[in-house]
Amino acid sequence: MDFSSIPAGSFTMGSPKKEKGRSGSEKQVPVTITQAFELGKTVVTQQQWIEVMETTPWKAWEAVEDEDEDPPQGDNYPAVTVSWDDATEFCKKLTALEQKSGKLPANQTYRLPTEAEWEYACRAGTTTAYSFGDDEFHIELVSYAWYNELSDDTLHEVATLKPNPWGLFDMHGNVVEWCEDWYTESLSGGNDPKGPSAGSSRVIRGGSWRRGASVCRSAYRYDGSPTRRYISGGFRIVRVLL
Repeated sequence: MDFSSIPAGSFTMGSPKKEKGRSGSEKQVPVTITQAFELGKTVVTQQQWIEVMETTPWKAWEAVEDEDEDPPQGDNYPAVTVSWDDATEFCKKLTALEQKSGKLPANQTYRLPTEAEWEYACRAGTTTAYSFGDDEFHIELVSYAWYNELSDDTLHEVATLKPNPWGLFDMHGNVVEWCEDWYTESLSGGNDPKGPSAGSSRVIRGGSWRRGASVCRSAYRYDGSPTRRYISGGFRIVRVLL
């Protein structure tokens, strides 16, 4: 699993009022990320999931959700149809396995990114709607994100399009991604915000092959039950000091 080093720094989280596609839950707040961290260059792949969890949840999708077919399968496809609970269990198990083998120091752990960490990394120092510009007519988006007008209505292998300026692939599309936080309609600002201490749904970030261009924006956010599994839903992980 490859990681990009994300530096500490400050940014404005959310979107300006003039941004096309903006929702009411994106009101801007100042945020400071006080410690550098490492974020997966891609979402967790099916191969990585199998090596850690020894299961293949995407193979049961058709039966569970009464869909026409299961998502594509292969080593480099995103691990999808995993819930927030599943994703956090993956992080715990990977941490334990790598600490036991000596690959991960005892003072480090894997977890889901916070919502603030995710947007900070997605923006990669930019203030525009996407990490490559405002792209009002979606001329450049096709080079960075799989979304419904480009995807042929299917999941795609990771890292087949351009990365953002910090070397992160598919932040704007292909699969939506779980974040650590409980969801609230108002963004949390300040130093290393983590959202409310309790709630009923978890934050989901990023666009997907099933949805339109406006939800591929860096600031776009919505929520889902932590037990819900989505055919277009995956996750990437953070490696941090405890």
